[in-house]
Amino acid sequence: MVVRFGAALLAGGRASRMGGIDKPGLLVDGVSMRDRAIDAVVSVGASPVIVVGPEPAASRASQDAVRWMREDPPFSGPAAAVVTALGAPGADATAWTILLACDLPHPDLAVARLLAGIPHLAPETDGACLVDATGRAQWLTGVYRTPALVSAASALPDGGRDRPVRALLAGLSVKLLADPGAAALDVDTWEDYEQLTKEHP
Repeated sequence: MVVRFGAALLAGGRASRMGGIDKPGLLVDGVSMRDRAIDAVVSVGASPVIVVGPEPAASRASQDAVRWMREDPPFSGPAAAVVTALGAPGADATAWTILLACDLPHPDLAVARLLAGIPHLAPETDGACLVDATGRAQWLTGVYRTPALVSAASALPDGGRDRPVRALLAGLSVKLLADPGAAALDVDTWEDYEQLTKEHP
């Protein structure tokens, strides 16, 4: 049996701690984190791939497989962005949805870890996400059963506007997956990015 995956990628935040830059456009090994996220899900066969955020003028990623959307109004938060992605035609037709923020330096490692965890999930589990070294769940580095995600999204008032993603996922049964390779480590500040560029000049 072939399992169908979709993907919702979040690339439209304000990046307020970095001066409002296009954070997903920052380069890691010469490729933007946005493009790296797109390629990570396309390479495992995800379809559709919905990117919620402004479409860049140029991209090296597999753009033919991508549909671009924007939450309304823009910058209304990650829960609203996920709700927007799930409203795209065909987004509810898959068994699973990979959910990723586009500020991960190594989304391919994160996706591999998530997909490897699916066969070990109990039938009543709605999904899985990575957990960082402090024990904090990384909801936006996760994979979820699409029907459960759609149901949760439909229950959010105002389309999830100005709500944290935890409000969307709070009612789901989510397994936390260990992340020994720190694949869920994201870029939140210039200090994070400077450290990253030292490791990947």
